[in-house]
Amino acid sequence: MSRLLGGTLERVCKAVLLLCLLHFLVAVILYFDVYAQHLAFFSRFSARGPARALHPAASSSSSSGNCSRPNATASSSGLPEVPSARPGPTAPMLPPCPDSPPGLVGRLLIEFTSPMPLERVQRENPGVLMGGRYTPPDCTPAQTVAVIIPFRHREHHLRYWLHYLHPILRRQRLRYGVYVINQHGEDTFNRAKLLNVGFLEALKEDATYDCFIFSDVDLVPMDDRNLYRCGDQPRHFAIAMDKFGFRLPYAGYFGGVSGLSKAQFLRINGFPNEYWGWGGEDDDIFNRISLTGMKISRPDIRIGRYRMIKHDRDKHNEPNPQRFTKIQNTKLTMKRDGIGSVRYQVLEVSRQPLFTNITVDIGRPPSWPPRG
Repeated sequence: MSRLLGGTLERVCKAVLLLCLLHFLVAVILYFDVYAQHLAFFSRFSARGPARALHPAASSSSSSGNCSRPNATASSSGLPEVPSARPGPTAPMLPPCPDSPPGLVGRLLIEFTSPMPLERVQRENPGVLMGGRYTPPDCTPAQTVAVIIPFRHREHHLRYWLHYLHPILRRQRLRYGVYVINQHGEDTFNRAKLLNVGFLEALKEDATYDCFIFSDVDLVPMDDRNLYRCGDQPRHFAIAMDKFGFRLPYAGYFGGVSGLSKAQFLRINGFPNEYWGWGGEDDDIFNRISLTGMKISRPDIRIGRYRMIKHDRDKHNEPNPQRFTKIQNTKLTMKRDGIGSVRYQVLEVSRQPLFTNITVDIGRPPSWPPRG
């Protein structure tokens, strides 16, 4: 009996010992597994810690909603590698404006009897920016055009000019600006000197102007195919005015509306400054063009028709008594009298919804020597 009891007790002890050994083995395995997980965790933490120290802005950028690259590395200089900027959306390239704009009307009905408030003209031209600037929205013009108007006491005429010319210039797909050069005071008017001033002041505002149209404020084209552009030669636009029976008055006539590129204008030293009063300056300009080897280009006479707003002769714009003598001496005077010698003072620059008004003091004419 005692031998049976001893054998049973021995087997129980072996079973307990086996269970203890099994428990020990399981505990060792679990211990090493937990230890390995902690070791991997701390190794990852220690690897990321220095990177965060080098990039303090990383957490702030991610918290603000910006995503950083997951595998960014530092450059050899020790500074963080800046990710290359992704190109943003770019404005589509516009095609060149056509040589023959498709929206032209042709012959126009021009009348000056209806009232023409500036508010109406402004409503008719919503695309014209402050200062009288316009750029076509659907194409890229080849030139940037400055339209220069010599001016004094012609507000009534200016409203009609703006009413007709802005739609014409927009249909011609021009990038342009309108500059009204207003002569201050009541001294004798000097058209050509004001045009010199307009050339210089327009370039001060926008150095990209490469074509200059010089227009009297009382002349409106009767055909929008008379394109206000500059070409290889100086351009005379107003070749058939109603006051001349829609004919060119004489072969050397260059008055009313004309156009020169920047290079052509500088080649003739601009316009003369010494023609005070009415007449003579356009013939002097014609002489300058001829003396520098250029020729006048003109549109077809059926297209170059103009209507003039009828008016009396302006006060303080009497005929220049010396104009004929001066015209004969253009060759002697053109190098010293012109854009390089113009003197004036700008009194005010006012950018209106449809034009830029520049009021200037251009001085006074010299006293004429007594006649006879």
